[in-house]
Amino acid sequence: MAKQKAKTATFEWEGLNKRGQKITGEMLGENSAIIKAQLRKQGVNPKRIKRKQDAIFGLSVGSGEKKVTNKDITLFMRQLATMSKAGVPLVQALEIVADGLENKSMQKLILTVKDEVAAGNDFASCLKKHPKYFDDLMCSLIESGEQSGALENMLDRVAMYKEKTELLKLKIKKATRYPLVTMLIATAVTMILLIKVVPTFESMFASMGGSLPAPTRFVIFLSDWVQEYWLMLIASVAVIVIGFKQAAKRSTKVAAEIDKRVLQLPIVGDILTKGVIARFGRVLSTTFAAGVPLVEALESVAQASGNVVYRDAILRIRDDVSTGIQMNASIRASGVFPNMVAQMVAIGEESGALDAMLDKVATYYEEEVDNAVDGLTAMIEPLIMAFLGVVVGGLLIAMYMPIFSLGEVV
Repeated sequence: MAKQKAKTATFEWEGLNKRGQKITGEMLGENSAIIKAQLRKQGVNPKRIKRKQDAIFGLSVGSGEKKVTNKDITLFMRQLATMSKAGVPLVQALEIVADGLENKSMQKLILTVKDEVAAGNDFASCLKKHPKYFDDLMCSLIESGEQSGALENMLDRVAMYKEKTELLKLKIKKATRYPLVTMLIATAVTMILLIKVVPTFESMFASMGGSLPAPTRFVIFLSDWVQEYWLMLIASVAVIVIGFKQAAKRSTKVAAEIDKRVLQLPIVGDILTKGVIARFGRVLSTTFAAGVPLVEALESVAQASGNVVYRDAILRIRDDVSTGIQMNASIRASGVFPNMVAQMVAIGEESGALDAMLDKVATYYEEEVDNAVDGLTAMIEPLIMAFLGVVVGGLLIAMYMPIFSLGEVV
């Protein structure tokens, strides 16, 4: 039977350095004896070693630590790139960056990486131990920088890639969430009117007697229905949303169909398409300029595309390129990229400046996404106001119609 691998844990330690000064820190290890041995190798005389409490739901027990986000990772890479360019050694740079962080979870992560680097491990291999925060693309680029002796430049390139990618994500989220949030608010206002306001008018109309106008009867019927079935309505919506998410996670066919339909949505689909193309250009430009072979770079681009339709198309392009077909011809044949992308790639292949042309493609489509999001926001705001005016105004008019009719009789 194969020997089961021992689990690692985080240990807090206190000790004295070679100057006799008290120092503290954290380190990953299987047990306190191994931690003690590692500390002694680093010239530290350990005095106290204690296992740190495990985390629950991303938070350390009793610590209130925040979750590590993509924004934290992006900021970390930029700070590390700046330190490296200034000539600060890697271990010292990691310690300086960690000391300036308010997020304790992120600080713990960086200090863990620092301890592993200080123990003599490669930076890329240390990052690979934390795949939840550092993806394969980042690790591959940093590994390439270490092997070529150009880690400073590669860290700057990775930081720029992360910044551009995160900015693009924020723009796309803004385009998709803004209409959704406003519609949810409009729905909530309508529900409140139907559940709380309309019944008050209904009781008043009952005491008045007489027949009610058709719009008023319809609103009262709608109010009665919502009051009786509002829990079922909310539960049905929640089940549908959760069901779609679970189906997309469990079935590749469902995920592919959802991604395909989303790209066909008016306005939002166009923004998402441009976002995927911008990401394609940015990631491929970064990896190719870093010296990663084109076939491997396309593999990384496919996994980072964020859309099943484009992922499959890029994988087909990768297969074509591996057989000797020019990339621009394969891009044209894919049927999902605009002609401009194929033409820019063709110019890059002919001139030997493919990374520069791909960077221009990424910049162009990032600006297109920015302009489209601004245009969508400017267009949606008056539409939402008009929608709210029609819904809320319509409900109020329907409720006041009997009162107006009573005034005319008097």
